[in-house]
Amino acid sequence: MSIEQPIIKQADLIESIADALQYISYYHPKDFVDAMAEAYEKEESAAAKDAIAQILINSRMSAEGKRPLCQDTGIVTCFVKVGMGVQWDKTDMTVQQMVDEGVRRAYTNPDNPLRASIVADPAGSRKNTRDNTPSVVHIDMVPGNHVEVAIAAKGGGSENKSKMVMLNPSDDIAAWVEKTLPTMGAGWCPPGMLGIGIGGTAEKAAVMAKESLMDPVDIHELQARGAETTEEKLRLEIFERANKLGIGAQGLGGLTTVLDIKIKSAPTHAASKPVVMIPNCAATRHVHFHLDGTGPAELTPPSLSDWPEITREAGEDVRRVNLDTVTQADIEQWKSGDVLLLNGKMLTGRDAAHKRIQTLIESGEGLPEGVDFTGKFIYYVGPVDPVGNEVVGPAGPTTATRMDKFTDLMLDKTGLMGMIGKAERGPATVESIKKHKAVYLMAVGGAAYLVSKAIKKSRVVAFEDLGMEAIYEFDVQDMPVTVAVDSDGVNAHETGPAMWKVKLS
Repeated sequence: MSIEQPIIKQADLIESIADALQYISYYHPKDFVDAMAEAYEKEESAAAKDAIAQILINSRMSAEGKRPLCQDTGIVTCFVKVGMGVQWDKTDMTVQQMVDEGVRRAYTNPDNPLRASIVADPAGSRKNTRDNTPSVVHIDMVPGNHVEVAIAAKGGGSENKSKMVMLNPSDDIAAWVEKTLPTMGAGWCPPGMLGIGIGGTAEKAAVMAKESLMDPVDIHELQARGAETTEEKLRLEIFERANKLGIGAQGLGGLTTVLDIKIKSAPTHAASKPVVMIPNCAATRHVHFHLDGTGPAELTPPSLSDWPEITREAGEDVRRVNLDTVTQADIEQWKSGDVLLLNGKMLTGRDAAHKRIQTLIESGEGLPEGVDFTGKFIYYVGPVDPVGNEVVGPAGPTTATRMDKFTDLMLDKTGLMGMIGKAERGPATVESIKKHKAVYLMAVGGAAYLVSKAIKKSRVVAFEDLGMEAIYEFDVQDMPVTVAVDSDGVNAHETGPAMWKVKLS
């Protein structure tokens, strides 16, 4: 008796990819929401607790509004396992091409357009492909007659913090993670997961680390039943050591730095121990589905009751700031760790805009008409395009560290008063902020839709050809930020974790 081979339609895979990417753009996995809610309940650091609250509120808002969790809607990574018994209805497209077509449709969906972040010619012109293709696809031929897909949208801020090492066979992996994690700063938007690949070769370890992040958060179940394998024991050890570092949510210091540790391993050469660590940020986005020839995947929306009921209120110690009238004397009163609500006009700019500004200043041409940073704040952001009656799409901060190379120039030559972004600033930048009596404010990474609701007006003022990297003028109302580096150079990303590391020890 012969077993009928299923026929998988190309259209079903393409539609499923497009639907999955839309789905994960606004739905966090339930296991992630549960882990964040648990972290919120036990957090004792006020700054970290507020950051987690913003992430959870943003998550619920995104689920309700079906708009992106984060303005960085990621580079698509897809693991496709094709059963040896599978037949396709057509042979004119490769699996890579089918996945890319699904990506193209998802990212250009007019009801929920996703930010295109992929640039071609990465060592040269770095021109945006405009549809977020190509994606990164890993294909594996496996027994069976189904197609299994695990797909994720990985933000650049967390991807950029990936670490790789070739350890000696006798070296301690947990000790390497404990030493390395603080060097990653807060640009990966903790708390999140760490995916660790061990063994194989260098590239195999990296793929395993990425694939491990597709698994659900289950560290607490492992703690309850106890470790049985080497990998499980290592997961628990790294989890404990990582959280005792006190890095905390958004790097501000606190009890929870990682929500889970994921490990995949493979046999390796006797002389080698390759290890790759890749973090997942607070915009953890992935979903799994399978195709068996009966149609496209069906993704069941979560229930809004899965999200905890959390609200934020402006406390008595929160200071409202008018950006249109703020003075040098005002900002010199702000202290590291203070919470502010920003009102008024700010300009935006990130990597490409800063590079162009640098070229204009150094050439003597000067800034374009309508761009004046004197006494102003710049917000490091590349927003999602708006839909409907939105002023702007999700507009959370990008990693400020990437702008460090331009900061001294901006403070010295443009009259800039302060900056807004996410994550820490480097030592030289902190010194420049101190020298110029400027200030660096931190918005919460992973709360992009929440932040966008504070933006009441938006217009492009320069470099329109740069798309999401253009210079915008935003008019904001009660946009929440924390003073990360004050005018005296006191750095919350150093003082907060240092204090909580001592407490936890």
